[in-house]
Amino acid sequence: MATGPDPWTQLAVNVAITTFTHPMGYVKTLIQVGYEPIAPRVGKNMFFRKTLLLPGFFQYAGHIKKIDGFFGLYRGVTPRILASISGSIVARVTTQKLDEHFPSPQEEATESKKTGKVSTQEFLRESAKLTVSHCCGAVVSHPFQVVAVRAMVQFIGKETKYSGFLNPYREVYNENGIWGFFAGLVPRVLMDVFTLWLARTMFHIFNNYILDENMSNAKEIRNYMHAITGFVAGMVTYPLGLVSTLMCVNDSGLMAGSPPFTPLYPNWRSCWRDLSERGLLKRGSSLFFRPYQAGAVAIEAPILTPLD
Repeated sequence: MATGPDPWTQLAVNVAITTFTHPMGYVKTLIQVGYEPIAPRVGKNMFFRKTLLLPGFFQYAGHIKKIDGFFGLYRGVTPRILASISGSIVARVTTQKLDEHFPSPQEEATESKKTGKVSTQEFLRESAKLTVSHCCGAVVSHPFQVVAVRAMVQFIGKETKYSGFLNPYREVYNENGIWGFFAGLVPRVLMDVFTLWLARTMFHIFNNYILDENMSNAKEIRNYMHAITGFVAGMVTYPLGLVSTLMCVNDSGLMAGSPPFTPLYPNWRSCWRDLSERGLLKRGSSLFFRPYQAGAVAIEAPILTPLD
């Protein structure tokens, strides 16, 4: 009897989603490194007050398309797909092996299915197993993530050294040695682990101590809370993802990873401190409503005012 979605079907869905959303990830990556090729314009914020606004996703993507064509929006998509595939497979296999060696007691599984609630012991056990599987997936997939980020930020300096199928991996090794494939890994793993535990802890508290199982729509509320807690946790841990992206490209031989575009950071903690001091730990967290922040961009166009 099937106990879940077919793994190959799920993998295919993940690849499709990664491919479809890649332009958004591409634009987000360029914003994260501080590249703003389109001038901010005077607009109105949510309180209808005049402010400077940076271009949103569609305008930014239109700029990329104008220069590189439609398929230019998919620069770096191949290593991103490889990262998604490798990470998903390793995480799934690791989870299966952990379930075999550390199975949940039958009575706890039965009680969980019956009431929808999970004991604290089961919560800790499953969270620990997911932590291990997430970390393994991140380590295996990170070299592809490094190549993807470097391939995307080439757009800034119009470089080609990280283009192609095999050449980017040679370039990473030539520039930074074997450790170059793991640039930015520590903040990425920390982000994954903190997001996992924060989201699961918030959901566990809500599900076990706040949600009334006798409510007619308890199941729907539980599904909504899964999404909400994941979203909130992602917002809290976003700065770690930003630091990871910057460290992937830092000292890569690309214009976007070298002075004067960006400082050379000796480690990810230095990058965090620099961004924190400049108030930039949320840079790139929004793709659609983007107030202009002085000092938040490394390359920018002149400020424009709207046409009368």
